[in-house]
Amino acid sequence: MTDAFQQLPEELELATSAHVKYIQSLNTRQDEYDYWLTEHLRLNGVYWGLTALHLLGVPEGLPRSETIDFVLSCQHEDGGFGAAPGHDAHMLSTVSAVQILAMVDAFDELETRGKGKALVGKYIANLQNRQTGTFAGDEWGEEDTRFLYGAFNALSLLGLMDLIDVDKAVDYVAACANFDGGYGVSPGAESHSGQIFTCVASLTIAKRQDLIDKERLGKWLSERQLANGGLNGRPEKKEDVCYSWWVLSSLEMIGKTHWIDRDRLINFILQCQDTEKGGISDRPGDMVDVWHTLFGITGLSLLDYPGLEFVDEVYCLPKSTITRIFGP
Repeated sequence: MTDAFQQLPEELELATSAHVKYIQSLNTRQDEYDYWLTEHLRLNGVYWGLTALHLLGVPEGLPRSETIDFVLSCQHEDGGFGAAPGHDAHMLSTVSAVQILAMVDAFDELETRGKGKALVGKYIANLQNRQTGTFAGDEWGEEDTRFLYGAFNALSLLGLMDLIDVDKAVDYVAACANFDGGYGVSPGAESHSGQIFTCVASLTIAKRQDLIDKERLGKWLSERQLANGGLNGRPEKKEDVCYSWWVLSSLEMIGKTHWIDRDRLINFILQCQDTEKGGISDRPGDMVDVWHTLFGITGLSLLDYPGLEFVDEVYCLPKSTITRIFGP
């Protein structure tokens, strides 16, 4: 830790207590129009907020029993989870459900009160395209490397990777690689920081990092840092706090986090926070939201910002959760 960041000006310190209160307030805003406009993201939002609270050192910030009750209320008969009660099951909300239950150590509740791990695994496995290896998000068939990563994430946490064709999925990810070392949403699509994370993390879970051109990818990712310290998702785009996670996590997985300017990125993230009401925005002065709050905090965690718990760069969960599930 550099002396400069041990003596940060007050306005550039992480407003931890304000961020905790902001996250805790999100479910109390049910009289606001935006609350209902974002119902399709409710389960994802609980995951974003709960993960942020764990990293801020307040794992009890959301009531455990109510959190488990809500997650289980979103489960369907086929094992999948919808974004909220009554919403169709989807890969992304199912992954968030598994991650939440992992964080609060409630897989046993899934067995006794929910449909059980096996049925969740079956729901996810049934979304794999057995010919190409990739995954759909739901029964309607949209395919995306986000869903492939989600399947790897959730199934590995549940200990059910044997339900899918891992080799076929790995072959699909390898086909998404580009000449610049990055990865796109599908074979031939341009490289994008978010899709790079999904592909690199999937290959890491499958223990196939040998397929990654680490030098070329590290160069492409490190070039995402702009003059103001922030990171963008692809060339010629604006900086955004969320890429503090998508870019840094991939750099961490390939051992090249030191290729970006740590101090400038920390300054950028801290400039994007609302120090009074809490929350972090995409850029300084913009409106905060829980998505950018989480990914600002995960970015700071990867940068070893003082006072934060360590985040796992592959699973986007607290390191302590991953250690509890997989061992040291």
